[in-house]
Amino acid sequence: MATKASRPGRRLIAFGVVIAALYGGVALGGEWKPKLGLDLQGGTSITLEAQTPNGGNPDKAKLDEARGIIDQRVNGSGVAEAEVSTQGNRNIVVDIPGQNASRLVDQVKQTAQLRFRLVAASAPGSPQPTPSASPSGSASPSASGSASPSAKPSAAKPTASTPSASPKGRALSGGLVAADGTKKKAKPSASPAPTMTPQASPSASAAPAPTTTKAGAPVSDPLKWMDNPGDAWIKKFSAYNCPKNGPSTLAADDKDKPLITCDDSGTKYLLSAAMIQGTELTKADAGIPQDQVQWVVDLTFNSTARKVFANVTGQIANATSSLTGQQKQFAIVLDGKVISAPVVNSAIPNGQAQISGNFTQASAQALANSLKYGALPLKFTAPVVTEEGPTLAGDQLSAGLTAGAVGLLLVLIYCMIYYRGLGVVVLASLAIAAAMTYAVVLLMSKAAGFTLTLPGIAGLIVAVGITADSFIVYFERIRDEMRGGKSLRVAVEAGWARAKLTCLAADAVSLLAALVLYIFSIGVVKGFAFALGISTLIDLAVFFWFTKPMVTMLARKRFFYSGHKLSGLSPDHIGIDKIAGAPRRTVGGNA
Repeated sequence: MATKASRPGRRLIAFGVVIAALYGGVALGGEWKPKLGLDLQGGTSITLEAQTPNGGNPDKAKLDEARGIIDQRVNGSGVAEAEVSTQGNRNIVVDIPGQNASRLVDQVKQTAQLRFRLVAASAPGSPQPTPSASPSGSASPSASGSASPSAKPSAAKPTASTPSASPKGRALSGGLVAADGTKKKAKPSASPAPTMTPQASPSASAAPAPTTTKAGAPVSDPLKWMDNPGDAWIKKFSAYNCPKNGPSTLAADDKDKPLITCDDSGTKYLLSAAMIQGTELTKADAGIPQDQVQWVVDLTFNSTARKVFANVTGQIANATSSLTGQQKQFAIVLDGKVISAPVVNSAIPNGQAQISGNFTQASAQALANSLKYGALPLKFTAPVVTEEGPTLAGDQLSAGLTAGAVGLLLVLIYCMIYYRGLGVVVLASLAIAAAMTYAVVLLMSKAAGFTLTLPGIAGLIVAVGITADSFIVYFERIRDEMRGGKSLRVAVEAGWARAKLTCLAADAVSLLAALVLYIFSIGVVKGFAFALGISTLIDLAVFFWFTKPMVTMLARKRFFYSGHKLSGLSPDHIGIDKIAGAPRRTVGGNA
């Protein structure tokens, strides 16, 4: 104990390094102003109108469900201070802090129907001068098919443009599963595939590749269908061109039917019926894996989908399509649009996959939120986006900030008058706490979307009182010990042993109150609770690693341990006859 007390300078230096690291993180983020809420700076208002087949009003329960899902998407952490409400019988209004927030429109209206399908063919989505545009020239598509190879590949050859690439360079991986080294296990023939094995015709092994038939394989068996989609779907695929204004589907995205659609890069795909749906996801998170620098989206499936996923990836891993001659692909389709069409290098048995490649933090988190919080039960028309001014008048904001500044100033004046020299500790501690709070608010704004509103500012100001309480408790404990006849140095340590327990108990109550408010409240109250919790934690850090070491250092200064009148520890100020251990002065003035 004495050793710790004798080296307060080390703790102060370490604490200074922590503060420097916080501001280093702020500098890396490049944001030196906190995000402000709707009440302080205004924002963007997005109005969504629900669509119904008959043009009538949607079901109120579905409208409320859609409102809840959108609220979770734009305000998943609870501290972004976005406001989502229903308006009338068919509108949902989303108010998002900050101007030019229209980038969130797609995330807001995303229906988020996620499906995993197998890729039968892919090709450039723009018109191609293909020879023999009609693959139906092979009028003999019956079983044997020696003539078929000459006709069918003409429709499927465009796949050579994207043999293994996925849109935007994205890929699918199995987390901890090795990407290679398991190729033998990945062969389709090695997979047990109890009901979906496509190797049902071993007698055809003499041919270099199985041929397609006119009718094609059953749609209900995607593993077989991807090698033999039939003439009708090949014709549709050959004739389809991706629209210039963005990806679109040929027909509705029906999970039980094949799909022809595009990705953002303009590549078109012929896809099987859905193998796995987004409703079978149990978890979707955005993050940066260890030892990597790129954002990814991690997916975890439930037990049923895990078995299907393991079976399918085991059969298509490192396998070549008999229709196209290219490596087989697995397409991830979100709302009828291909967001990733990766190849699979090994079976993924643990139900954990990862979408990676060219994600920004915003795009990765937006996709994860859309998948995590589910599909919207309604479709909406094109949103109406408007810019809104602050909901709080400028004079009210000025009055609130002025009140907080006056309150803080009164606390400082009181401490300087009553505690005199010890008031310097209060002043320095509050300044350090303010610096830490500002750095943490900036970092949270960047990392978690924390938005500062007037209730949040109130939470930060309330914490000033908590911090002041810690000082008062500690200083009064020191005085009590000195009244008991102890010297200042001993009183500092003895008072600390008692004061820290009292302060920990008080801060624990504040943290518990903030936690309960954060969990059970909504809207701006949640922001108040978040700010209060952060401030309370900062108070503990400052109290333990700045205030205590600083008082220990001051106790070694003659100005304080001798009981100077301005130190705040003079005998008359404490209410004792003399300070224990204070040096006696001789006539000559020597100690």
